[in-house]
Amino acid sequence: MSLYEDLKWRELIYQVTDEELKSKIDTDKLVFYLGADPTANSLHIGHLLAYLVAKRLADYGHLPILVIGGGTGLIGDPSFKSQERKLLTIEESLKNAEGIGAQARSILPNASIVNNYDWIASLNTIEFLRDIGKHFNVAYMMSKDSVKSRIENGISFTEFAYQIIQAWDFEYLFKNYNCVMQIGGQDQWGNITAGLELIRKIHTIEAKVYGLTFPLVTKSDGTKFGKTESGAVWLDKTKTSVYDFYQYWINTADADVILRLKQFTFLSKDQIEELEKSLVEEPHLRLAQKTLAEEITTLVHGEAELLKAIRVTEALFNGNFDSLDEDEIEMGFKHLDSIIVDNDIDIISALNQLGLSKSNRDARDLLGSNAITVNGLKVVDTFFIIKRADALHGQYSIIRKGKKKYAIIKHKKESR
Repeated sequence: MSLYEDLKWRELIYQVTDEELKSKIDTDKLVFYLGADPTANSLHIGHLLAYLVAKRLADYGHLPILVIGGGTGLIGDPSFKSQERKLLTIEESLKNAEGIGAQARSILPNASIVNNYDWIASLNTIEFLRDIGKHFNVAYMMSKDSVKSRIENGISFTEFAYQIIQAWDFEYLFKNYNCVMQIGGQDQWGNITAGLELIRKIHTIEAKVYGLTFPLVTKSDGTKFGKTESGAVWLDKTKTSVYDFYQYWINTADADVILRLKQFTFLSKDQIEELEKSLVEEPHLRLAQKTLAEEITTLVHGEAELLKAIRVTEALFNGNFDSLDEDEIEMGFKHLDSIIVDNDIDIISALNQLGLSKSNRDARDLLGSNAITVNGLKVVDTFFIIKRADALHGQYSIIRKGKKKYAIIKHKKESR
């Protein structure tokens, strides 16, 4: 299977600007770029697909450039946004760019990484209007979907000019890096084609430059991809724990999992078709979801972090926490109801304060029905004391109600 055929099979091609690209992508080694505006100091999984498409191209021999939008990030891309983004300060933009660059480097270790602030910052108003702006027809700019969708609600000149600045990025990379292709999500089509037009007007109408877009990721049930109750799923493990990251993927719906395997993993067609067969014949095993979660967690966080996430998952399933280290406990129980106590606490008070019981009587009923465990041990004694001396790592007492409801007590460490 050729590279282009593989991308098509994985449903990673939405549009190409030139039919010639379909063959060139298989025969030539193209310098290409993708951009990322540093609106936060971490990427989230909604961004991840772009980097994985870039990795597929790079693994085939194409040469990637990652453009961190330290300059364009100060403006804000209006593409299909209902309102203007909050404008970043220069300091925020450059700091965010550092975080994104480090994450991108782990996925694309051989990519050239540049920051468009380096050339945008040197551009003065006269040069912008005379040398770049003169090549753009306002009617043409207003016909772009990314602009049309905002005209009724209002769009600032700042955002209106975004496509000019991004087009200049492409022209700058074409001239200085021999970059001939830009890739991006389908919402970037207008910005990409603006870049192609600018290159052909400044250089030559015969310039061989291309654009490729891939579909935006959506969920079959209509909910937004990459969102959970606690917010976006980030690649930075301090913003989304590795356990939560792993759980997001392992909970992928049956209707979505095969497409996610195609788009987000580097498994072969044969391997994915075997997992699709398992999904039909033995769905209770959830092999497709487990494989998806393992592949992506390893890619983003590494095998050691994956193993931690799996250990936490198994501990929560079987109620055995002795094997977990402190980092793993913090990882797995980060979002649980919790209380902090100075030393020891009786079981009735603990259940009430953690919200596991509604009253003292309810707490006693739970104990009497064998519904409560503390650090994996069944507790039925209504006078049971949860002791710091028995806590995991001298700090944690994990309470389970029934099979799935957990909460955690954090004992303050003894002062030395």
